[in-house]
Amino acid sequence: MREDIQSIKREFGILGNSPQLNRAIQVAVEVAQTDMSVLVTGESGVGKEVFSKIIHKNSARKHNKYIAVNCGAIPEGTIESELFGHVKGAFTNADRDRKGYFAEADKGTIFLDEVGELPMNMQVKLLRVLESGEFIPVGSSKTLHCDVRIVAATNVNLLSAIEEGRFREDLYYRLNQISISIPPLRERQDDIYLLFKFFAVNQAEKYHMPHISLTADAREYLKRYTWKGNVRQLKNVAEQISIVEQSREINTQTLMRYIPMESALTLVKDSNASSDFNKDELFMTIMQSKRDIENLKNEVGQLKEALMVLMGNIRNTDSILPPPSTEPNNNSSVITHNNTKDNDIEIIELEDENRPQTLGEIEKEAIERAYKKNNTIKAAAEELGVSERTLYRKIIEYDLDRKKS
Repeated sequence: MREDIQSIKREFGILGNSPQLNRAIQVAVEVAQTDMSVLVTGESGVGKEVFSKIIHKNSARKHNKYIAVNCGAIPEGTIESELFGHVKGAFTNADRDRKGYFAEADKGTIFLDEVGELPMNMQVKLLRVLESGEFIPVGSSKTLHCDVRIVAATNVNLLSAIEEGRFREDLYYRLNQISISIPPLRERQDDIYLLFKFFAVNQAEKYHMPHISLTADAREYLKRYTWKGNVRQLKNVAEQISIVEQSREINTQTLMRYIPMESALTLVKDSNASSDFNKDELFMTIMQSKRDIENLKNEVGQLKEALMVLMGNIRNTDSILPPPSTEPNNNSSVITHNNTKDNDIEIIELEDENRPQTLGEIEKEAIERAYKKNNTIKAAAEELGVSERTLYRKIIEYDLDRKKS
C-alpha cells in the first residue's frame, strides 16, 4: 500500500509525508472501487478536488466523464438548469434543449465542490438523484435517469448548517457514506518547507532566475505560521518571493512582508498538538516583538529628525521666542540658549523645576507669534519653514484661529 500511495502522489503532484495526508490518500484509493458517495472535508486551499480525481481515476468509471462543479459559483437562478438541463422554451433565451451536468456525466463522476452552498430547493432535487438516479430537466415533464458517482466537498461544518436549517440532514447522510478529511497545512508542519521549496524552484526555473533559499529562522517562521489559506496561500507566497526579491537569501524580516502578521498570531487552540501551543505562541510573539522593535527604532529616528527641524525653525525665528533672561524669575520658566559646536543647534533648557515649559508649549507659542505677525497662513508657514497644510492643522489643534479673531 505504501508503494501505491507514493505512485498516487507522483501521478497527482502531491507533496508531503504527513500521516494524516497518507491516510486520506489511502481511503480515497480504497473507496474508488465502490460506487459509494464520498464527502471530502477540509479548509479552503487544502486540495479537496485532487482527491475527487484520485477516486475517479482509480474507479471502474475512469474511462467515462469526470465533471467538476463549483456549487457556490453558479447563480441560484440558473443552477437547476446547469445541473439537470432544460428543454427548449423553458425560459427566456432557452432556444434549444440542453443537457445538464448529470446527463453529461452518465456512467462517470461528478464532483460537487462547495456543496454546502446549494439552495434548499436544489438540495431536495440532489437528494432524489442520489436515492433513485432520477431527475427532471427544467421545463420538462419527463423523468430522466442517470448513473453518476457523486463526490462532494465542503469547507463548512455541515452539522452546524443542519442545526441552523441551512442544510438537509437526510442529504448529508446520503453524501457522507464515506468521509475523507484533508488535514490543514498547519498540521503538516514537516511538509511546509518542502512545499515552499517546490513552488519557489518551479517559479524560478519558469522565468530563468536563481533559486531562493531560506535562513534557519525563516524556515522556523514558515513552519510555525498558521496558513489559513493552506497550500494555495503557501504557493502564492513562494512564487511572489521567488520573483520579486532581489536577494536570493530570504530571512524572517523579508518573509514577514509577504505574510500578514496578525494572521500568524491566530493559532488554533483546539489543534491536536495542543501541548505545543505555548511554544508556538511564544515563538510568534518573539517574532512580532522583533518587528515592533525595528518599527519603533524607525519611528524614533523620524521623530528625532522632526524635533531637530522644529528646534532649528525656532532658533531661526527671532520674533517667536522672548529674549533670554539673565536673572531667574521664580514665577516663570527660565530659558537659556546654548549652541552646540557640531550642529550649531539651539538647545532649550528649562531650569524652573516648578513649572517646566513643554515642547508643545514652545511650538504653540512660536506658531501663535508667527501667525499674528504675518496675518496669513502662507506667510507664517514660510517663516516657520513648514507646509501650509501642516501649519493649518496646528492652528486648528491649538485653537489659534479663534484667539486671533
